[in-house]
Amino acid sequence: MAKRTADEPIVERIDDIDVTAEMQGSYLEYAYSVIYSRALPDARDGLKPVQRRILFTMDDMGLRPDRGHVKSARVVGEVMGRLHPHGDSAIYDAMVRMAQDFSLRLPLVDGHGNFGSLDDGPAAYRYTEARPASAAMLMTSGLEEDVVDFVANYDGRELEPAVLPAAFPQLLVNGASGIAVGMSTNMPPHNLGEVIAAARHLLTNPDATLTELMRFVPGPDLPTGGRIIGIDGIRDAYRDGRGSFRMRATVRTEHVTARRQALVVTELPFNVGPERVIERIKDLVQAKKLQGIADVTDLSDGERGLRLIIEVKAGFNPDAVLEHLYRSTPLEEQFSINNVALVQGRPETLGLKELLEVYIAHRISVVTRRSRFRRTKAADRLHLVEGVHIAILNIDEVIQVIRTSDDAAAARARLMEVFDLSETQANYILEMPLRRLTRLSTIELEQERDQLLRTIEELDTLLGDERRIRRLVADELAQVATTHGTPRRTVLLEQAPEPVATDLEVPDEPCLVLLSSTGLVARTRSAEELARSGGRARHDVITGIVRTTSRGEFGVVTDRGRLVRAGVVSLPVLPDSAGSPVLRGGVPLADIVGLESGESIVGIVDIGTDAAPLALGTRRGVVKRVQPEQVNKPAWEVITLAPGDAVVGVGNAPDGAELAFVTDEAQLLHFAASAVRPQGRAAGGMAGIACDDGVSVICFTVVPSDAEVITIAGARGALPGADPGTIKRTPFALYPGKGRATGGVRCHGFRKGEDHLTFAAIVPPQPRLAGPQGAPVEAPEQNPRRDGTGTPLQDVVEAAG
Repeated sequence: MAKRTADEPIVERIDDIDVTAEMQGSYLEYAYSVIYSRALPDARDGLKPVQRRILFTMDDMGLRPDRGHVKSARVVGEVMGRLHPHGDSAIYDAMVRMAQDFSLRLPLVDGHGNFGSLDDGPAAYRYTEARPASAAMLMTSGLEEDVVDFVANYDGRELEPAVLPAAFPQLLVNGASGIAVGMSTNMPPHNLGEVIAAARHLLTNPDATLTELMRFVPGPDLPTGGRIIGIDGIRDAYRDGRGSFRMRATVRTEHVTARRQALVVTELPFNVGPERVIERIKDLVQAKKLQGIADVTDLSDGERGLRLIIEVKAGFNPDAVLEHLYRSTPLEEQFSINNVALVQGRPETLGLKELLEVYIAHRISVVTRRSRFRRTKAADRLHLVEGVHIAILNIDEVIQVIRTSDDAAAARARLMEVFDLSETQANYILEMPLRRLTRLSTIELEQERDQLLRTIEELDTLLGDERRIRRLVADELAQVATTHGTPRRTVLLEQAPEPVATDLEVPDEPCLVLLSSTGLVARTRSAEELARSGGRARHDVITGIVRTTSRGEFGVVTDRGRLVRAGVVSLPVLPDSAGSPVLRGGVPLADIVGLESGESIVGIVDIGTDAAPLALGTRRGVVKRVQPEQVNKPAWEVITLAPGDAVVGVGNAPDGAELAFVTDEAQLLHFAASAVRPQGRAAGGMAGIACDDGVSVICFTVVPSDAEVITIAGARGALPGADPGTIKRTPFALYPGKGRATGGVRCHGFRKGEDHLTFAAIVPPQPRLAGPQGAPVEAPEQNPRRDGTGTPLQDVVEAAG
């Protein structure tokens, strides 16, 4: 080619084009490429091209769920080099999502290594390994049987499937999301068993209505569980392909410590991570738009799963705080459904029935093509078997024909002529080693021929009857549901529960603080229930009741004479569950008080401004009344104890009350509380009951109305728990009052072998007894003799109330 000289003029060529036409053409080409080749799933197998290529490549590489993992980089490289014209990041991102059990309801890739979380991305593909999940084998099963069309890859050098066989409705089960040009898709996951049940119903009832299908598929089933609120939006999406619903986290209220309640999140809305929730809560707290939150901690791990702890400040209502969190944080999210998928290469918005119909038509096509392939293969094999059978029957003549022929072509021609064989049969006989030909038996060939004839007949019958094909598709789907189906994870709610009209802070309302025989403490929402039941609790053997308010305080008295102030608002609210052997929902009072080594709790008392004086009785028979002084200390001493002495009972005792002692020598003494003048906190009390050396008080109490006396006698040398002893139940009114500092009257007659009382209690009528761990024990009938003997016990009694 001659070079242009410096003197030659430059000839410019300018082509006039229509800018509008050029822009439209370029835009449409780009839009079609994005829609068809990248962003939208095919309605038949529910996969985007990159997902389909990953699964096909894994299958072509021989990777299986029961074989070892391979480097993710190897899979990505194979897909990118052979089939996918885009970069490695897009391939790896798609493979990661198919391995995440929080993204797909039925993962298609079994990942080994860090495949990310809802808050963090995965490790690079050089650090992770992968293999197909068992569900992926359902997607590729049958590719070798010509069940789908294959098309050329991006450079025309290899073939790839245009669609996978998909033995289950992958698009509905795992959902899809993608943004194309001018359109997008956003489909939620569903439960495999429910979707297959709907597909099978539609196979046998093509005219089924949406209402019928929704009996099987009531709504999405999200991988992360949670709750779905609003069935109307789901029905719209199932009818028209567009709709929305609200997702809520699963939250329950627990006591994380004895003093503090927390909202424990165990399931989050779909595609919401705990870090996102924590960040939002912290922003709201810092902006002072959210009150009542003390701390947020993520305790999630691989064993227990998600566990997000949102601690609520004392004095705040957890239910009200939770409602505020639902309104202000990602604990409640909106999901907009847009069922856009490719149908015969064109994007369409599909409802539930349309999605199932497209999938069913695809599976019918797959089963039909597979049956034709198998029928052709069986017919070809039958043709060969018939030729070999002829050769076996005429083995000597066949060998003679082959030996006397000049070459293979002549032998083939003579075999076809002499034995009336086809060219295919003759070639097969010539290619068989002689040792195989001689070892084959006529019986075996005849059996194989008969089996092939039966197979061909069955396949012909199947191919000639569409109802049989649909029944076979339904049976195969049922097998998939049986093998891979799992229970529903997401709870469906017709509508959101009406928010409880409660203040954010706990109102100062009357309530009761209850102490159980097992050492648990809780409060009631109000005092009305126990007032209606005559002051008795139905939930456990209650050993202490204090009437106070929900934002008030109560006192805890220990055996060392300490009174510890405790807040009511931090106590759990007693649930309404009758017949429980323990105080359900309560927390250990010892955890709230903070006992010293060897110290134990005696009881709880009212320390309000209008509270009656406290009455305390000690092991050595000392009694004391003291005003519950309002001092700004968490704890203080209310009695000075002599060495070796300890408090055994406590209660609020106005002047009109009656105080009672019971010793282990079976002596009972009661007298008016007015006989004990109130003393200061430092005083050591005064004589209550006269006790000889070696005698101890085992019961001191403020006597309730219509009281009954429970006493249990035993032997000092008996092993603990070996002999429950004998029990007696007597009306308190049978015991006459005596003066303070006297010995009282006998309350229990000892049998032979008994020498002391092991237990005594003065309780309201119709008492309840409890053994170890609060187990109920049946109370005996009343004994009209105040000093009579008891009846044998079957179980150990540790408390009465």
